[in-house]
Amino acid sequence: MASGRVDLDGNPIKPITICMIGAGGFIGSHLCDKLMNETPHKVLAVDVYNDKIKHLLEPSGSGELPWADRIQFHRLNIKNDSRLEGLIKMADITINLAAICTPADYNTRPLDTIYSNFIDALPVVKYCSENGKRLIHFSTCEVYGKTIGCFLPKDSPLRQDPAYYVLKEDASPCIFGSIEKQRWSYACAKQLVERLIYAEGAENGLEFTIVRPFNWIGPRMDFIPGIDGPSEGVPRVLACFSNNLLRREPLKLVDGGQSQRTFVYIKDAIEAVLLMIENPARANSQIFNVGNPNNEVTVRQLAEMMTQVYSKVSGESSLETPTIDVSSKEFLW
Repeated sequence: MASGRVDLDGNPIKPITICMIGAGGFIGSHLCDKLMNETPHKVLAVDVYNDKIKHLLEPSGSGELPWADRIQFHRLNIKNDSRLEGLIKMADITINLAAICTPADYNTRPLDTIYSNFIDALPVVKYCSENGKRLIHFSTCEVYGKTIGCFLPKDSPLRQDPAYYVLKEDASPCIFGSIEKQRWSYACAKQLVERLIYAEGAENGLEFTIVRPFNWIGPRMDFIPGIDGPSEGVPRVLACFSNNLLRREPLKLVDGGQSQRTFVYIKDAIEAVLLMIENPARANSQIFNVGNPNNEVTVRQLAEMMTQVYSKVSGESSLETPTIDVSSKEFLW
């Protein structure tokens, strides 16, 4: 663990206690790793599962518990557990990562999606506001909705103009699908919580930071159906494509694979989060889009790259038909 740590203004960083809701998930587990290895901070890790942080909770090979005095796991569901407020009171800052955030669930589990991303977040915001605790809330890049460019005709020369695809906080319209398109339940729930948090800050003095991840990727992110996850599940695009490659099946491109992604490696993204945690004066009342605009690809380009890499690494030849197009009605990740 580094000693003599200072913030961006050169001030010494004091150890704090962090209540991390969703600590057992993809982002939470990597953030716990970083906090334990590089900082003096303590973590109250809140989640239903702890599989991804077991290495921080169990004895090492020598029988020692290296992080025993700095990380505690609290198994609880924030939907209905009265212990939540007590944990928030014990901490200096609360980080809320709890969410249903797998696109395949938005159509099939819209109620769970709305409850998880909006209703269940309400008491977290309330307890932080009422007890004068700082909140870092994880939202999503999807709050922007669709870009104007996606509505242009396919043969329009304007499709080559990046101005129709760039998302600007104060200028871009928030375009969502109709109410019957339940795919947008996630984005709408997340955006409404953002508005609620912002209002709590304006009216009641809540200290907050909102984080919008743009396609963070890395270990522990997802599962391969039937291998290290449910056989009937549908993971995100990288795991979907990996599953297809391993099974020698064509990669499925929704509506031609023209949608765009800007991928960021999880350890790079977590660097940004730690800066937010340790620089409250700079981060309070701010919304941060954490992504890499220089790493943008279409889903079709991603499929082509993954096919080439897999063929090179495995030594197997590419399929005669490496990709197939499907409609969004048939398939969703």
